[in-house]
Amino acid sequence: MATESKPKVEGKTKVERPVRVDEPRWHASLAVIAVLILYITLPPKLEFGPVWLFPVLVLVVLIPLLIFSPSRHQETPTQRAFSIGLIAIVNFFNLISVVRLITDILHAHVAGAHQATGQELFVAGAQVWVTNILVYAMWFWEIDGGGPESRAHASTAMEFAHADFLFPQMLAPDERIVCVEKTWKPLFLDYLYVAFTNALAFSPTDAMPTSRTAKMFMLCEAITSFATIAIVVSRGIGIIS
Repeated sequence: MATESKPKVEGKTKVERPVRVDEPRWHASLAVIAVLILYITLPPKLEFGPVWLFPVLVLVVLIPLLIFSPSRHQETPTQRAFSIGLIAIVNFFNLISVVRLITDILHAHVAGAHQATGQELFVAGAQVWVTNILVYAMWFWEIDGGGPESRAHASTAMEFAHADFLFPQMLAPDERIVCVEKTWKPLFLDYLYVAFTNALAFSPTDAMPTSRTAKMFMLCEAITSFATIAIVVSRGIGIIS
């Protein structure tokens, strides 16, 4: 008996476009607030200028950005410039603290100089070191792929035109590793992890820098972190012993 063939119904396959995830500003803003708290609780000799100078400069830039540009999508060149300027301000004050901390340790033997206890030295060193991590996490977040605004136009990290960091998720083939989301993109916490591991290991461990700009930023962070850890720890052990 002949089998009747059913007519094939041709239908259009609907291709679903991955949902774009815009990067909010509040992630990095929390890091800025944490840096502000760490700075104002430093010993006065490690601060630059009056204690109110740094908070005022930070809040004057941060608050308008949170109001007028809460998301890093479709931001104007002026808003991007203010975002970079905010990180530069934070970086400048932290660099001054690092220099003053090292100078204070090297001149601790001078007669009449304040002799910090081991606990005071370790606490101040930890504050400066954590601030260094937060600062460079913001730098990495700001420069990768042209910045958060440029990355916001991509639906996945594989669409980044000029990636400064190569994350493991960007190397995972879809046909072999299904645990990686196809729409995965690095957010601020990913850059915070990169900054932490670089400050601790003095080398990249998670994401590899692909541009000279990223390499120079990682170099500066590693140098600052090494100087802080080596000098503070060695001096602290000398005081305790």
